[in-house]
Amino acid sequence: MPPLRVGVAILTMGNRPAELRALLDSVAKQDLAPAHVVVVGNGSPLPPLPHGAVGIELSENLGVAGGRNVALDELRKLGDVDLVVDLDDDGLLISPDVFRRLAELHSADPQLGIVSFRIADERGRTQRRHVPRLRVGDPARGGLVTTFLGGGHSLSLPMLDRIGGWPDDFFYAHEETDLAWRALDDGWHIRYAPELVLQHPYTSPTRHAVYHRMVARNRVWLAKRHLPALLVPVYLGVWAALTAVRSRSAAGLRAWAAGFAEGVRTPCGPRHPMRWRTVWRMTRLGRPPVI
Repeated sequence: MPPLRVGVAILTMGNRPAELRALLDSVAKQDLAPAHVVVVGNGSPLPPLPHGAVGIELSENLGVAGGRNVALDELRKLGDVDLVVDLDDDGLLISPDVFRRLAELHSADPQLGIVSFRIADERGRTQRRHVPRLRVGDPARGGLVTTFLGGGHSLSLPMLDRIGGWPDDFFYAHEETDLAWRALDDGWHIRYAPELVLQHPYTSPTRHAVYHRMVARNRVWLAKRHLPALLVPVYLGVWAALTAVRSRSAAGLRAWAAGFAEGVRTPCGPRHPMRWRTVWRMTRLGRPPVI
């Protein structure tokens, strides 16, 4: 059988032209050439792109979820794509066989919906928050997981055709978890494949007021959209307690509380609670949907 066809989606805000060019160069060096490359300027103009790359300039920033849906829609229009690979614009593919190995993984398991890359800095270090497991352990240990990393991953297009795309209203924060929970409940597998590396500068998450608000709001939306009714208060109670213990800023805690309240009072889209067998499956994989 011919290898699965890869479409690449990259979001940028126009503030990393050198990093974007380096990423696109690393995409061009893959031994399995992508069928299409789409670059979305998320509320910003785009720098010159290499021949063959499709550029889309949005007049406003639609956030991570909205921007990725624009790229996904364009890849569907272009056709000839089986897998969508989302990459951070300041990432770098340091091995030329990433797309080929992705295609092999998906071909070997027709129910494999999502593959999460390992994020590592220039020295090969992987931060704890970049390992999609509750018990991190060795970052080089792969396997089936319950979520994935936004910075570098592949998505099966047949899976997306069944479960839908990114949750536009989330803008950013927890959009990967929303998609992952829908995929798991539809019977798809999510694999963390640490042999597939996206090199990325060592960073810390930005802890500004908007960050705290969206993290809290979107976590409430996750619970309202996807959890069985019995688990909603448990999940939100656990995260409220963890946030109170971990918080080092009164202003951040106030912003988090405002976001939590916003999530409670605002609509979040249709409610489709996951099945209890999905809850049990996630529990067996090491992360029950209460934390």
